[in-house]
Amino acid sequence: MPMAAVRSMLKPPTSNGSYKPQSKLQTNNCNNGVEIVESMVTPSTLGHYLARRLVQIGVSDIFSVPGDSNLVLLDYFVAEKGLNLVGCCSELNAGYAADGYARRRGVGACVVTFTVGGLSLINAIAGAYSEDLPLVCIVGAPNSNEYGSNKILHHTIGLPDFSQELRCFQNVTCYQAVINNLEDAQWEIDTAISKCLEQSKPVYISISCNLAAIPHPSFSMKQFLPLSISSKQSNQMGLEMAVEMAAQLLNTAVKPVMVGGKKLRVAKAQAAFVELADVCDYAVAVTPSAKGMFPENHRHFIGTYWGSLSSAFCGETVEIADASIFAGAIFDELETVGYSLSYKKNKAIIVESDRVVFPNGPSFGPVLMKDFLRALAKRLKPNPTAYENYTRIYIPKSGPTQSEPGEALRVNVLFKHIQKMLSGNMAVISEAGDSWFHCQNLELPRSCGFEMQLVYASIGWSLGATLGYAQASPEDRVVLCIGDGSFQMAPQDLSTMLRLGQRNIIFLINNGGYTIEVEIHDGPYNVIKNWNYTALVEAMHNQTGNCWTTKVETEEELVKAIEMATGDKNECLCFIEAIVHRDDTSKELLDFGNKLAATNSRPPK
Repeated sequence: MPMAAVRSMLKPPTSNGSYKPQSKLQTNNCNNGVEIVESMVTPSTLGHYLARRLVQIGVSDIFSVPGDSNLVLLDYFVAEKGLNLVGCCSELNAGYAADGYARRRGVGACVVTFTVGGLSLINAIAGAYSEDLPLVCIVGAPNSNEYGSNKILHHTIGLPDFSQELRCFQNVTCYQAVINNLEDAQWEIDTAISKCLEQSKPVYISISCNLAAIPHPSFSMKQFLPLSISSKQSNQMGLEMAVEMAAQLLNTAVKPVMVGGKKLRVAKAQAAFVELADVCDYAVAVTPSAKGMFPENHRHFIGTYWGSLSSAFCGETVEIADASIFAGAIFDELETVGYSLSYKKNKAIIVESDRVVFPNGPSFGPVLMKDFLRALAKRLKPNPTAYENYTRIYIPKSGPTQSEPGEALRVNVLFKHIQKMLSGNMAVISEAGDSWFHCQNLELPRSCGFEMQLVYASIGWSLGATLGYAQASPEDRVVLCIGDGSFQMAPQDLSTMLRLGQRNIIFLINNGGYTIEVEIHDGPYNVIKNWNYTALVEAMHNQTGNCWTTKVETEEELVKAIEMATGDKNECLCFIEAIVHRDDTSKELLDFGNKLAATNSRPPK
């Protein structure tokens, strides 16, 4: 039978078609904390099976860009009950959105077309890999008959071997499934999704365009088999020895401290870290990329430990400690400000996701971080000395000086009013640049979320991530702080936010260039063409949806704008362009730029 006839018989269901899937849903949790939705629906085709598996692991929105090799697959995603297909303006932003979505929901997904779409997406997937985010990256691939045919296809680099995309994704995903036959499709889909959840990393699934609508017995299970997710366990003897050694070191210290890092999330150890802090009474800090992972209203929280860029008196408290426990911290050159941290490394216990490393001593593994922290909590004696010392030396921040009437807006004044605006039903997304440092100084209310991408530091990441985070958490109002240079990298999907009716508040800090690069190494290349940003957003709005824009140049205008955004325009996407001086930067950025420049300019050995 010709394929066209098969397609006609197997026309994918549509949201307004005659076939409406009816399902009985049950929920439970898999090992990584992602909600699993069990379905009694009987999927018949590859497209239906994959869509239902995505819903099962907790994906309600999948970010996409259509292309000729994924169109039939998209039909199934559109039709799937419980799955919303979000069309994006670019593959890069679709990937960024899946990244932001996974941060809030626990898993994300995106779908693009072969090679030309995949290679546009790959930068975002690399960033998600660096952040240990589970993403299901789906690519519509060539017709299965083309594999091994020695033909040259469009959307490739013009060679008969069209495996370039796969080879690229092998470096930024933990598993790759190339599905060009139906016999292995169900197994490959399940394996990829299991690996994604198990390792908390992106996976790559390539599906030949002629397979999505074809039924196969393996897709016709009345009830899905459970995903095979390996349960990690601690070595009990190693756990006991690690706890014993840690308790001995910490209980004999005079002023021990705790520092939480970004790996708390992937280790599912945030709750265990809080439990330990509750019982031991140590002063508690976080590394910059872990901001928001520990409640800042905790009675012993002292701020962000970032070397010379630390919160006031936090760095001193950590670095004079005679013992410390770093849980989930990583030590790249940005987190360490050019490897300049001065904590006592010979007195620091480093707790990784599945290993405990002692200074000048042994390592114990596999020992899961959450198991170690909970067991250690039962052995530590309360010791508030470091926190008491911190309170003695701490001097409250005075805040920026009062603006004169009509005075040009300063960045520190802008963030003073962002601080006043924050509430527990908000989340802050911080873009690379000076926003990093100003946002670190924000005091987050209880339940206020916070996200940044520090290690990969892809300029422009935050706008797409805001789209995804807001879609994953519609009850939160997302506050994006982004510079004009970063905004110019990937602005298009602000229009997608408008189409979805999102209520984000975007502060566009317009200082005419790449300010973070200026402070590392200045040159004419750091100056950008100024845009009429509010007019651009109005053009995207095009009288469709709820949107409000304004441009502010003084503190008085800023106060009125925030009152409007949180009052009359509470249900709108609010875009506030703040005009500031090109050289108006935080003192932290000046220090950071100087240290990073020194690191970059070291002579060859």
